[in-house]
Amino acid sequence: MAMAQKRERILSRLIEEEMREAFLDYSMSVIVQRALPDVRDGLKPVHRRILHAMNELGLQPDRAHKKSASVVGEVLGKFHPHGDSAVYDAMVRMVQEFSLRYPLVDGQGNFGSIDGDSAAAYRYTEARLAPFAVELLSDIDLETVDWSPNFDNRLKEPTVLPSRLPNLLVNGSSGIAVGMSTNIPPHNLREVAAAFRHLAANPECPVEELMERVPGPDFPTGGYIVGDDGIKDMHRTGRGRLVMRAKIVKEALRGGKEQLVVTEIPYAVSKSKIIEQIVKASRKGQLDDVTDVRDESDRDGLRLVIELKRGANAAATLPVLFKKTYLQSTFGAILLALDKGEPKEFGLKGLLEKYRDHRMEVVVRRSRHQLEKAEAERHILEGLLLALDHIDEVIRIIRNSKDRPEASTALQKRFGLSDAQSDAILNMRLGKLTSLEAAALRERMAVLEETIAKLRAILDSEARQLEVVLAELDEVVERFGDERRTEILRDGKEDVAPVEAAVADEDVVITVSHEGFVKRIPMHLYRRRVKSGKPLAGMENYDDDWLERVFTARTGGWILAFTEGGHVHFLSVLDVPESARASRGQSIYALTEGDRADRIVSLVAVEELEDPEKVVVFLSEGGIMKRTELTEFSNPRAGGIIAAGVKEGDRILDVAISNGQAEVMLLSRAGRAIRFEEEEISVMGRTAQGVKGIGLRGDDRVVGMILVRREAQVLTVTEQGWGKRTQLSEFPLQKRGGLGTLAAPTSGGAGKVVGALEITPVEEITLVTAGGTVTRMGADEIPEQGRRTRGTRLVKLAKDDRVVELTRSLGTEAGAEGGDSAISGADSEPGEASEVDPGSSAHGGESGDAGPGEEAVPATASSEAKASPKPSGSGAQVDDDDDDDDDDDDDDDDEDQPDLFG
Repeated sequence: MAMAQKRERILSRLIEEEMREAFLDYSMSVIVQRALPDVRDGLKPVHRRILHAMNELGLQPDRAHKKSASVVGEVLGKFHPHGDSAVYDAMVRMVQEFSLRYPLVDGQGNFGSIDGDSAAAYRYTEARLAPFAVELLSDIDLETVDWSPNFDNRLKEPTVLPSRLPNLLVNGSSGIAVGMSTNIPPHNLREVAAAFRHLAANPECPVEELMERVPGPDFPTGGYIVGDDGIKDMHRTGRGRLVMRAKIVKEALRGGKEQLVVTEIPYAVSKSKIIEQIVKASRKGQLDDVTDVRDESDRDGLRLVIELKRGANAAATLPVLFKKTYLQSTFGAILLALDKGEPKEFGLKGLLEKYRDHRMEVVVRRSRHQLEKAEAERHILEGLLLALDHIDEVIRIIRNSKDRPEASTALQKRFGLSDAQSDAILNMRLGKLTSLEAAALRERMAVLEETIAKLRAILDSEARQLEVVLAELDEVVERFGDERRTEILRDGKEDVAPVEAAVADEDVVITVSHEGFVKRIPMHLYRRRVKSGKPLAGMENYDDDWLERVFTARTGGWILAFTEGGHVHFLSVLDVPESARASRGQSIYALTEGDRADRIVSLVAVEELEDPEKVVVFLSEGGIMKRTELTEFSNPRAGGIIAAGVKEGDRILDVAISNGQAEVMLLSRAGRAIRFEEEEISVMGRTAQGVKGIGLRGDDRVVGMILVRREAQVLTVTEQGWGKRTQLSEFPLQKRGGLGTLAAPTSGGAGKVVGALEITPVEEITLVTAGGTVTRMGADEIPEQGRRTRGTRLVKLAKDDRVVELTRSLGTEAGAEGGDSAISGADSEPGEASEVDPGSSAHGGESGDAGPGEEAVPATASSEAKASPKPSGSGAQVDDDDDDDDDDDDDDDDEDQPDLFG
């Protein structure tokens, strides 16, 4: 009997019918519940549930992050009956800045990378809502959207979010359902909002007018879109083919070589996959000109370097790269979304219209909800104000009533009140009977009347509703709108490769000779020559010139050449010639087109002319000083500009860059010195003259300026060849403008002070006499003595001869033992002082032909390694090598490159 009953419950059915119905049910479940976004808020159910769950957990942008595991557990347990990986993967994508144009979740921890690396497990990461997502959830508690039961009917979840912004267009979406798929590219919020405003004002406008305001997708990874035919098809019909291309810069390298640098890649493409494809194509011989590929990306952005052989044709290499790698890829756009549960394809106008209808419905429902609450509150206030107007009678009725129900009935009968009003009167505290409370109730009533009138006006007019929608969208655009990242090449062709030309931004070494000849040396060659002991420049062929100063700069930076007349000339570091070793370079006057009569007295290297933290410190021979913000020199002009005002009979002596926190020390010919805080020097404009730095008597004048940034000694040298080193600590801090203290006696045949330098024992100096004799010595050979001693005779002078100039010098073999640290500022920012080069300089004398850069670089080699470029009484030093090597000989040839591709 039992068996028979069981068999009676088995229904016979054709397998074709069962499979058709089961598959249709499954298909609709995938389409509606999983794979396709809603046209109104642009979210799939899993994304909507994640945001709603985070909102319920209170994970607002101004609160602390919470473990991702908590969010995943909340979503799984209450709203999404699927696997945890589905929830976490969806949340990870909402964090990634390279996946969403405007991320919806603010993550903390490893949420994957553009290289294709997966995110850390959800027990390690933390998350909270991003400010952008808050705009999607705004007003969700004001009955603005419908709610449906969750999977076990315990809770309610929103069927759509209010979405104050067109999320489907600005963030896009992708998904594969059964028999259909969607692939909506992201767009720029400002552009979409502009198109929406135009549609609101002109509902019957053609789609072409909207396309003028939304020129095309705007991918979070930037790059190019080649051609606009696919964009037009997508916006008109909902389907289109977009060709995406990486943004590539061609950089010129030393020795005639070039490299291609990828700075932006196509959307949804893995950078590591591109590298693998380049390596694979090179091994197959399809990219013979590629010698190396490096990923130099950092926190500042993406940088994928493709180095080419010397003489390679970059224009011929690019098409192969685009063909063989994902540096060029295709985006198949399908603007498919759910409209009332039904999948439909939309054009640009259709998507904007659906968003408009949704937002107007949200505004209506919110206004209706707020109106009901306002009217209910007004109803209560009317009863309270009526009771206050008849307070004595109300109190009498309440006191004479037996219980609360009887009092409520009596009040309703006497004053015509409702149950809610009588209950509010009975709940009213005695404190409400004061005149102030009564006034507050009447003010609140007035506010409610105004609010009710405003809400009714909104509900009665579609135009007012649209105004509210536009005003709220404008607020969102004001907060989150940004510039377009993806550039559209309207007339682009797929076989044409747009490439920007640039030069590699790298460290280089600038050498300056005494006569003002400059040249550029790549950093790797400089280090090689320093270690091998080779001369940096061929100065041995020039009797009256020697290497005086060396400093580092960036190829993307500038060199400012200041003249004694108060002008400044601008010279791009790239314009400094990269000469052969045997050459001393090119004249700074020829490079800047400056007037030789207006002698260049200082060269300053800066990376950025608009650095707000840097100031330029000026010193004149008459002791006048000023500071000018570096930003005032941010507009280079051919022929130079005025840098400082100069009094008649005075001239600019020295110029230096500072961060504003150094100490300044000035020394005069009469042997006086003053030391004071740099902050005492006023910050002035370019044309100003300045303030007094040191007081001078008679015909005294300044011979040197030191910006104190390290522990060192002050070297002073007089006309008769007397010199000494004195500790900086012996010079007391004073106020600007005084006469200072004694630095070196000038009586007893010592002569006037020629110059002063801040120096350390490992450095070297060069002394020049009026007769042309050049003497070089190590600073450690000069005794360390106090301020009041005249020192030791450093050089023997012929009759009627005198020392006219003191400079810090760089030996031709300097750095043989010092290695890479032999250059000033090699590891510091150009224009700033390093531990070796304080940025100070001083020169003087009466020769009138000092070199353009008074900051000479100290050598770090020991005294045994010192070699004079023009030793007194000897011939010029020559290179021991017989071969005439130059820069190209030091470059690595292509055949010496490591075989990267096996």
